[in-house]
Amino acid sequence: MFIRVWSSATQGVDALPIEIETNVASGMHKYTVVGLPQGAVRESLDRIWAALKNENLQAPRGRITVNLAPADVPKDSAAFDLPLAVGLIAAASGTIDPDAVGAHWIMGELSLDGTVRPVRGVLPMTIAARDRGCSGVLVPAQNAPEAAVVEGIDVYPIHRLQDAVAVLSGTSQVNGPGPYVSDPGEASRQERPDMLDFRDVRGQENAKRALEVAAAGGHNALLVGPPGSGKTMLARRMPTVLPQLSRAEALETTKIHSVAGRLHAGDGIVGTRPFRSPHHTISDAGLCGGGANPRPGEISLAHNGVLFLDELPEFKRRVLEVMRQPIEEGQITISRARSTVTYPARFMLIASMNPCPCGHLTDPQRECVCAPAQVQRYLSKLSGPLMDRIDLHVEVAPVSFDEMEGPREGDLSATVRSRVEQARRVQEDRYGDRASVHCNAQMDSRLVESHCNIDTSGRTLLKAAIERLGLSARAYTRILKVARTIADLDAQETIAASHVSEAVQYRSLDRDWWHG
Repeated sequence: MFIRVWSSATQGVDALPIEIETNVASGMHKYTVVGLPQGAVRESLDRIWAALKNENLQAPRGRITVNLAPADVPKDSAAFDLPLAVGLIAAASGTIDPDAVGAHWIMGELSLDGTVRPVRGVLPMTIAARDRGCSGVLVPAQNAPEAAVVEGIDVYPIHRLQDAVAVLSGTSQVNGPGPYVSDPGEASRQERPDMLDFRDVRGQENAKRALEVAAAGGHNALLVGPPGSGKTMLARRMPTVLPQLSRAEALETTKIHSVAGRLHAGDGIVGTRPFRSPHHTISDAGLCGGGANPRPGEISLAHNGVLFLDELPEFKRRVLEVMRQPIEEGQITISRARSTVTYPARFMLIASMNPCPCGHLTDPQRECVCAPAQVQRYLSKLSGPLMDRIDLHVEVAPVSFDEMEGPREGDLSATVRSRVEQARRVQEDRYGDRASVHCNAQMDSRLVESHCNIDTSGRTLLKAAIERLGLSARAYTRILKVARTIADLDAQETIAASHVSEAVQYRSLDRDWWHG
């Protein structure tokens, strides 16, 4: 008997359809799996046989051959347990309609007692199944909220192997699960209220303004100041002033977290912007992704959100240099001998650092004990090309006693976010015909030339600043982008001298003690 079951594997953040062909012929009992099965798939036989026995389900006898097509793609996931078991059950008994099996996509890992465990990559699989005209998907019950995000396809939550048999034999209305129905409040629970607020930060009005500009234009920012000045506190509040995720952004973000196995059981769509803060001991594969079977790194997990690198010079230089290409292109391509995958990596980089090894070079209250050569060696850990890719260099001064003891002042995060969203709407209207451009930081050179119109006084000021600071062409372009964002916050179509002046002010490392 011949049975065809559909499942999928992940390639990057997309699903690759996998056709599982099961053929049973007469002869001595033997079980063979072909089609480049890797460790987890080769070990599946013992799990499947134990699950069938504990669920009182019949397994076929004879020469059993299972082919995983396409045969030239390695398969290494326990998610093939459930479709393999369904193929064996369909081949052994007439209770399951082969047409029903072929009309559904199936994914899940089996326990020895027949329960189905959650797996990675359910959301991309469900999207691929819907796009190919599939009538429904069978997924582990804990992955059902994630799969139900996709509209136009039935999602069946499978708790046990018997549930899959009930759905495919047409008896699910009696003794099995029906299609999953989403809880209307599920999305709102994901968009949980922010526990942090910009008003929690005492003083630092200049830094708050700089981060508002960064949020409004999607710009990268570097916070420089002595220890305890509030750099980390400011950075952790960045997601509270960013616009809410659109549905397209939320789906893309959820796909990445699904493939990486970072969605908690029972979670549906990711409703808040990611905030990732890796430790400085991270490897380049951990930051940008990699491994024998490439997985997303921190920069991809921060897609559509914030990547915060605390104590930037403490990161290995090689790790930081790997980020240069993703910062420019918004994606990372990982090449291995067996495959090449591309992950999205459109994130806002927020970094922090001390101005010198002891941290007190710019502290008006404490004296720096570092020699000039030490300071230069410390700063030289960050390359000029990397610094050019950071739009705003923000000096964060120590907070005075009066500011710490005084009343909390400044705008709430909700107020700042409303201004940011207004500026982002202006940018969306401006770049409406460009699918890949959503904010000023993503402009290419042609868009900069088209939309960064500067008045005469602003152009004169910009020329003087470029000549005095000796900035690169990339830094010049980034000053224009920041000035464009400041003008958008002021609802001005033309960039004025005041906008240019503020944008140049945010290049403090070029202006003062950056010489690398």
